[in-house]
Amino acid sequence: MARMAASTPVFAALGDPQRMVLVSRLCRKGPLSVSHLTEGTSITRQAVTKHLRVLEAAGLARSEKSGRETVWALDRRPLTKARDHLDLIARQWDEAIERLRAFVEEGD
Repeated sequence: MARMAASTPVFAALGDPQRMVLVSRLCRKGPLSVSHLTEGTSITRQAVTKHLRVLEAAGLARSEKSGRETVWALDRRPLTKARDHLDLIARQWDEAIERLRAFVEEGD
């Protein structure tokens, strides 16, 4: 249970549509500056930076200075752990449904 609780900040960070867009862009395109992350969107650089800080606090993103710009990269490890937890929950649901099916069929 404690291992699952460790993924709570990841799920909370991914609960925002704008942050999901940022994660998706970083996943597809690799490390990007805030300028590149705001291109083609209506969101301000300040808002993107705030979202990136939330992702950073959840362990999903990290920044590195490159000259005058800060480049942001995705850290996939927390995503992998969160997916593992979702897979575990899915297996538990499948087992519970199978037990229910067996119980219902047994009553026939």
